[in-house]
Amino acid sequence: MTPAPADFSQMADMTPADVRRAIRDGRYSGHTAGLAKGMLQCNLAIVPGDYAADFHTFCRNNPKSCPLAGISAPGETGIARLGGDVDIRTDAARYNIYRFGKLEKQVTDLSDMWQEDLVAFAIGCSFTFENALRRAGIAMRHIDENVTVPMYRTTLETVPSGPFGGGMVVSMRPVPEDRLEEVRKICGNYPLAHGAPVHTGSPEAIGIADLEAPDWGQPVEIRKGEVPVYWACGVTPQVAIMRAKLPLSITHAPGAMLIADVDERTTPIYPYTDD
Repeated sequence: MTPAPADFSQMADMTPADVRRAIRDGRYSGHTAGLAKGMLQCNLAIVPGDYAADFHTFCRNNPKSCPLAGISAPGETGIARLGGDVDIRTDAARYNIYRFGKLEKQVTDLSDMWQEDLVAFAIGCSFTFENALRRAGIAMRHIDENVTVPMYRTTLETVPSGPFGGGMVVSMRPVPEDRLEEVRKICGNYPLAHGAPVHTGSPEAIGIADLEAPDWGQPVEIRKGEVPVYWACGVTPQVAIMRAKLPLSITHAPGAMLIADVDERTTPIYPYTDD
C-alpha cells in the first residue's frame, strides 16, 4: 500500500526524524523552509572522487556561499557530523542530476544510481537563519506564501578551484528598512547559514535584471517600507558544477534541503566571521 502524501501544513510541527521519514517514503517532495525548526538544513553537492579535492578547495575558497557542514567518505551514504539517521541518498526532498553540466532529470531517491566513488558535501542553508528572523518578528514572505525562496544569478564572482568557478547565486528576502541593521546582526550569528547579507537594495548593482524573474524559486512582493536583501546562497555550487561539466554530479533541488539531526547553531568545518 502506497503511503498517503503529506502536505506542508502537516509537516510543519513534525520532528526532524518524522520529516525525513516522510521524505524518504516519498510522501513529501516540496520545499523545506520552515520545517524542523531549530535543526540544521543542508544543501548538497555530490561529485565523483576524482573531483572531490578541487570541490573541497572551492568550498574553502568561498565560505559565504559554501559553508561546509560535513563531507562524506567516498561511497558512504551518511555524514557522521549530521547525525546517524541521515541517508544522503533518500533524505533530501528532491535531487538534481547533472551530466556534463546539463540538468538531466530530477529525482526523489538516489539509491539506484549511487556509486562507490561519490563524495557528498553538505553545505549550510539560509533556512537556518530564517527561524531566528521569524522569532524576532521579521516575516519571511516565501514561507508565509508557501513558495520556494527566490534565487538569482549575479555578477559577483566566486574564487575558482580546478574546473569549479563562476558567479555567486543569492537568495532574496524583503526586509523592513528600519530593521536592516538588526537583520544583519542576527544573521551574522549563523555562519553556517551564510551569515550576514552580501548586498542590500538595487538588484542591478549585482547583475540582477528583474526581481520578478528569479532563476530558481518564485518571486515575492516587496511592500512599501521594505527593501530587497540578498544573501549568499548554497545553490552557488550548482552553477560551479554546471560550469565544470563533470560526467556526473548531483545536487539537492533548490529549496528542497537535507534536514540534519544537529542544532542550527552548529559551526562550519572552516569557521569564518562576517566583517
